[in-house]
Amino acid sequence: MVSFVDQVRLFVRAGHGGNGCVSVRREKFKPLAGPDGGNGGDGGDIVLVADPQVTTLLAYHGRPHRSSENGQPGMGDNRSGATGADLELPVPVGTVVKDPDGVELADLTEPGMRFVVAPGGQGGLGNAALASPKRKAPGFALLGTPGFEGEVSLELKTIADVALVGFPSAGKSSLIAAMSAARPKIADYPFTTLHPNLGVVQAGDHRFTVADVPGLIEGASEGKGLGLEFLRHVERCSALLHVLDCATLEPGRDPLSDLDVILAELAAYEVPEGQLPLLERPQLVALNKVDVPEARELAEFVRPELESRGYRVFEISTVSHEGLRQLGFALGEVVDRARKDAAQAPAAPRIVLRPKPVHEADFVVRPEGGSYGTLYRILGAKPERWVAQTDFQNDEAVGYLADRLARLGVEDELVRAGAVAGSTVVIGPGAGVVFDWEPTLTSTAELMTAPRGTDFRLDDHRRATRAQRRDEYHDRMDAKAEARAELEREREAGIWTDADAGTEAGAETAGDEGDR
Repeated sequence: MVSFVDQVRLFVRAGHGGNGCVSVRREKFKPLAGPDGGNGGDGGDIVLVADPQVTTLLAYHGRPHRSSENGQPGMGDNRSGATGADLELPVPVGTVVKDPDGVELADLTEPGMRFVVAPGGQGGLGNAALASPKRKAPGFALLGTPGFEGEVSLELKTIADVALVGFPSAGKSSLIAAMSAARPKIADYPFTTLHPNLGVVQAGDHRFTVADVPGLIEGASEGKGLGLEFLRHVERCSALLHVLDCATLEPGRDPLSDLDVILAELAAYEVPEGQLPLLERPQLVALNKVDVPEARELAEFVRPELESRGYRVFEISTVSHEGLRQLGFALGEVVDRARKDAAQAPAAPRIVLRPKPVHEADFVVRPEGGSYGTLYRILGAKPERWVAQTDFQNDEAVGYLADRLARLGVEDELVRAGAVAGSTVVIGPGAGVVFDWEPTLTSTAELMTAPRGTDFRLDDHRRATRAQRRDEYHDRMDAKAEARAELEREREAGIWTDADAGTEAGAETAGDEGDR
């Protein structure tokens, strides 16, 4: 059964915004008292919260799909729809959020940090909010926009002061169990540790955390063993402690060769930009298992060589606890020194949220060639959002969209790009919204007198030609001649009497005079 997960794919769907309401207030003595449609509610956000009580991403391993509530639609009597509730997802401190392309979006390194991973949709305005002195009774409302829907990856990087690195079965888990209250799994076979373990060590006035990562072997950087999969948990550590096995029975292994292999694998690991490489951080060496007589002799033999390389060396035994006190104080001094250096380092720039400036050219018109000629694609936050808010079943809403695009300067940019009347225009990426551009759709909403929900600019106002009127007249005469012949056949068949025929003839004569 999986008990620790440090990397997951999370599929999120934020709540959609509610639609605005189209309503006209009606009450006694005031049958048309003006628009009173309320606004739709905003959709709920999905927020990641760094929680120190959470230590694994296991909760999202079995349930990777998460969604927040939708906003409710607006109602009459100026009642706005309810806002969808936000969904807060607790994650461990040290979680890195990335998009599907691997671009880092956020690094939650402090408890309580919050990151909106999926913003909710915006609620649509009701016709009461769209009313103006020149458009007093809008017959349309704006639709709610959809919330963010997509995929992100969560990657946990353990935050600890000291990392224990070494070969499998070198005694790292036994060391962290002997120095702290952590109780990792301990066995006499390689790769017992399959996930990082954290322990808190108290050495006098020094208090620090130690991380035990799975063992490394030669070729780990090429994917052998557990590879470098878990070395991400070492990135945030201030110091490294090399745990070397002095009692190994494997041929061709000794503490010096093991250290050389580990150093080579650590050098092959690339840390993120801005962080100190692993081999440039403070490093100590612990020669483990000196409770075995042969191991003690080997430790005394290799100690001068290690000290000549510049390492502080400690001979320890996790069974008899020999040397653990001195090792704890030494690690505490290194951690305190690193903390002082971090405190003296320049503070990270504070994140200041400022409103985005409104520019005139907050959209682009991009001509694109195709099999059926050139089309003109409009890309921009505003045009794409306005299209999503438009009900294309309502002519007045379409006219309102045309007014907004004209005020934004879209028509002028289309002319500069070479578009002419009838050119194909697409708003948004991909399929988008396709329409034939008609530059005659100018902003004349102030002069409109059409019924609510209609826009006379979208009607066909073309005048019929002389040939079309002649054809219509001939079609009408042919239809009347056919009707007379039908009545004559019915009279000869005895269906009509003479009185009915005279009445019908009088009606036809009056109709002919009306046509003349």
